[in-house]
Amino acid sequence: MYPLEPDDPRGIGAYRLLRRLGAGGMGRVYLGRSAGGRTVAVKLVHPHFASDTQFRARFRREVAAARQVGGAWTAPVLDADPDAPVPWVATGYVAGPSLTQAVEEFGPLPESCVRALGASLAEALVAVHGLGLVHRDVKPSNVLLALDGPRLIDFGIARAIEGTASLTSTGVSIGSPGYMSPEQILGRGATAAADVFSLGAVLAYAATGRPPFPGDSSAALLYKVVHEGPELADRLTGELRRIVVDCLAKEPEERPAPAELARRLAAGEAAATLVRTGWLPAPLVEGASRRAMELLDLDAEPPGPYEAGAGGGPGGALWPAAGGPSG
Repeated sequence: MYPLEPDDPRGIGAYRLLRRLGAGGMGRVYLGRSAGGRTVAVKLVHPHFASDTQFRARFRREVAAARQVGGAWTAPVLDADPDAPVPWVATGYVAGPSLTQAVEEFGPLPESCVRALGASLAEALVAVHGLGLVHRDVKPSNVLLALDGPRLIDFGIARAIEGTASLTSTGVSIGSPGYMSPEQILGRGATAAADVFSLGAVLAYAATGRPPFPGDSSAALLYKVVHEGPELADRLTGELRRIVVDCLAKEPEERPAPAELARRLAAGEAAATLVRTGWLPAPLVEGASRRAMELLDLDAEPPGPYEAGAGGGPGGALWPAAGGPSG
């Protein structure tokens, strides 16, 4: 978490902003709190998209779809305003690092942790696909590791931005080349099987510390995903390796369904059983606990000058000029 900068808003909608969580090509993410004390993550899209009517229409549809997504392993969409001067969406805050951060700092996860991670995310996909939705951007940075289990985040905004007139001008790319399915890369559309491919790539990364399709450029990554087999380190063995290989099949119909994937990863148990036994290694438990303590410290801080409806929200003088969370 980072302190708010002078050009950051102090409030968005009904939420007082406390810290900045991240920034990238699509917008900015803030830690916010409602008047009732609920902690949320608020994502503001890049101002470039605010004047794009095509984006606003897509954003409205995607937020409506994302509001339907529930279950234990996703961060729920709580609030949004597609019609604000700068559109935004608020989700439940998850006090834990992303899978990317965890692996970069501590290295590959132990097999028991990878199995719990995969079973939970597979169950999340069962819920998402049961609504007729496809996530389309399952990747390590969209997986958060909390003490009570992982969460799959970031529904909707990448899909809302895709194809808008503002896309080229902001330099935003849709999807993550090393984690996109071959059919997505080839423009054949994304079904539920595309999310399974992406989850397989995420599990390979979690277990080995390396993406299964490495490369020095997006073009190289895309070529490897479509035409070459995954590069899996020797530490990925046994049934877990077979599961990853099955998920990374080039043809969608050859990949396991999420329900089967969850069963294989959890050996017939529910994902919640694996998480209850203490699923994170000690260094990550310490990090997640530290994040929870940071929230308590923020609770002790006096409220800032923002009041809901007082003009401190997006579009006012405190709106940042650029930046935002990556997709």
